Amino acid sequence: MNRKDLIDLIEEGENIQCEFKRHFTTPEKIAREMIAFANTKGGYILFGIDDDKKITGVESEKSEAEMISDAANNYCEPPLEFKINYIMHKGKEIVSVTVNESNNKPHRLQDYQKDFDITKAVVMIRVNDKSMKASKEMVRIMRANAGNLALQKYTIGTTEKNVFEYLAKKERISVKELSNLVNISERRASRTLVKMIRANLLIIHTKDNGEEFFTAAV
Repeated sequence: MNRKDLIDLIEEGENIQCEFKRHFTTPEKIAREMIAFANTKGGYILFGIDDDKKITGVESEKSEAEMISDAANNYCEPPLEFKINYIMHKGKEIVSVTVNESNNKPHRLQDYQKDFDITKAVVMIRVNDKSMKASKEMVRIMRANAGNLALQKYTIGTTEKNVFEYLAKKERISVKELSNLVNISERRASRTLVKMIRANLLIIHTKDNGEEFFTAAV
């Protein structure tokens, strides 16, 4: 990244691929942000910039690099690749951390568990300009995509027909709505909707507050 790229990012403001941080906090908090970008579309974390785009700069270049490396290698599972740039702007140093979208999703906060536990794993994603914990549905989708587990043959049953009929009227459906609609557990409703996504029948959407809903694939 060069100085012009940095200025352009600052002008655009925070979004799904850019996060501003006034200062460094802890490796765990940095790891959460890095995981969110890796699990979504990749992006940049700019240290030394306030939420209102005010440039504050950072202090110790060496300690910052060590903290970022610690976060990526010891607090992310699997560990993340990243790139650091140091850029001077208006007499202040800004640290840019680039995290590419991963081909090994989902990454989670290090929990030292041998096997992935979907009920306990902390998996972060980006939603607009925020990093937030991914739902079980989103995690299942990421794991299926990583394993190339797209459903080639999928039988449309009664529950799926109910989903399409509901969407024809309401345009969107949630796990809870499907659970109530056909009187099944939310866990079963969740798995049904995830399978329909894997069969390219539905699309998942996440609101700013983390709530999710599903619409028909166009």
